Amino acid sequence: MNRLSLLAAAGLAATSSLALAQTAAPTTASPTGQTAAPTAQTAAPAGSAMAAPADPTTAASTPAAAGGTIADAAMNNAKLTTLASAVKAADLGTTLSGPGPFTVFAPENEAFSRLAPGTLDTLLKPENKPTLTKVLTYHVVPGKVTLEQLREQIKAGGGKATLTTVEGSPLTVAEEGAAIALTDVSGNKSYVAQPDVAASNGVVHVVNGVVVPKLAPAAASSGS
Repeated sequence: MNRLSLLAAAGLAATSSLALAQTAAPTTASPTGQTAAPTAQTAAPAGSAMAAPADPTTAASTPAAAGGTIADAAMNNAKLTTLASAVKAADLGTTLSGPGPFTVFAPENEAFSRLAPGTLDTLLKPENKPTLTKVLTYHVVPGKVTLEQLREQIKAGGGKATLTTVEGSPLTVAEEGAAIALTDVSGNKSYVAQPDVAASNGVVHVVNGVVVPKLAPAAASSGS
């Protein structure tokens, strides 16, 4: 089912899933690397939004400053300020500043805005840190994998490749025309909007949606 729901009611410590629907609607990326709005969209469940394919071959790659880590790349990119806040809340800054190397599929600010209202605020609460950490580390793959290497893996896999994330769950990548699509374990999609942002300890690919691993159901607190 291509929709995830996050329980934001008071008294719940965490959540079983996130509200997100990201079905494909063809479009192209603008010369600035921003994803153009789809000209046609299919119906989506209430509280969800579309993540349209972006053509990473036309997106300008903005390398991090010399010697900058992946954490630096997130903090210094105006498109990734929400992600930077989430990384700080999850205490992952030190990890993403470590030797790595890592490949990070970094959701841009608009990707988080596609989540159901209140979802991000709930994830950023201290009591939901384990859930936030699982979601963020699902966007991280060990090793440095460039866009060209992703395409090579997809070709070798007969049209798709499976990446094992730091979180532990698989993430599927495939080509859809010129776009690179990521599909999570629930079938939700995200697309690479800006590839190959260089960092001293790996590489960052900016994506236009949030992918989510399987999350265990949360138990209500005694005060709920």
